Amino acid sequence: MKLNIVVNMAVEPQQLERLRALPGANVTVIPERQDAYELPEELAADTHILFCTFAPTNLSAMRSLQWIQIGSAGYSQLLPLGLPARGVRACNALGVFDTAIAEWNVAMMINLARDMRGMIRHQEAGIWDRSARFQREIRGSVAGIWGYGGIGRETARLLKLMGICVHVLVRESVKRRDAQYVVPGAGDPDGTLPDRVFTAGEEPEFLGGLDFLIMALPITPRTQGIVGERELAALKPHAYVLNPARGPLIREEALLAALREQRIAGAALDTHYHYPMPADHPLWRFPNVIMTPHISGSSLSPFFLTRVWDVFVGNVERHLQGQPLLNELSAAQLQGE
Repeated sequence: MKLNIVVNMAVEPQQLERLRALPGANVTVIPERQDAYELPEELAADTHILFCTFAPTNLSAMRSLQWIQIGSAGYSQLLPLGLPARGVRACNALGVFDTAIAEWNVAMMINLARDMRGMIRHQEAGIWDRSARFQREIRGSVAGIWGYGGIGRETARLLKLMGICVHVLVRESVKRRDAQYVVPGAGDPDGTLPDRVFTAGEEPEFLGGLDFLIMALPITPRTQGIVGERELAALKPHAYVLNPARGPLIREEALLAALREQRIAGAALDTHYHYPMPADHPLWRFPNVIMTPHISGSSLSPFFLTRVWDVFVGNVERHLQGQPLLNELSAAQLQGE
């Protein structure tokens, strides 16, 4: 069976060779584009599989399209495309950044708890200060992970090794994950690591018991602004908020108010409300906020290309063998539910 594949991604040479060696695979590589672009009409009409981060503007011309593999874990760019109505399947790159973002979470927890920013300010000013606030441990604390996908599961695995109690908040229950990409040895595929699981409707109880809140949800119409004044007020004053997921999961003004009024102890933010964040934005000024420029997991990671191509080529192999695809998004997800 002839399988026409279009790749609009940076190339990983060994994985491209692996792809081209598959029976019937006819591979066309076009220069990577993340802005608006069109595929040539003949190419679009005959494409069965598309590997990209952003779909072409003439997606409607892709009459033979069977499925799309995107190179990002977030999939909000797919929501306006109406893929379920066309019978087009889609898979994301969930799992590619799990280990990197989980390590960022652990690093930020330690940095916040020990006030690393304060120590660095003292170093720059030549101040010798051995205050107790610089000597805290995170062992024995309670970390709450809102969402329990790949990032949440790898974060839980690392935290459990460090003696931290892990609570999670999910919509219904923690399930076994069989068809998601996982870096070997990472994560919690059986979903057995959390010390306690909370479900929708139990947000106040979940939030009230935490020392750290870690956001690990995708951004959808349902989750945008899911943390606002009420949720932040439910946290203890000594609790920290970490957001490596998507900035607008937390309402901007609610977060600023909680920090100004010292209703939370601080925050670590890798995802933001503006790209780039304006130099005069107040979040830069809080001494208890760590801001990183969306680098907890990004395409510049030395492992990104190898892993994202591993997901894609593995899925083409699965497609040829009639097996379930890894990281396939449900119709409900593609409709923003």
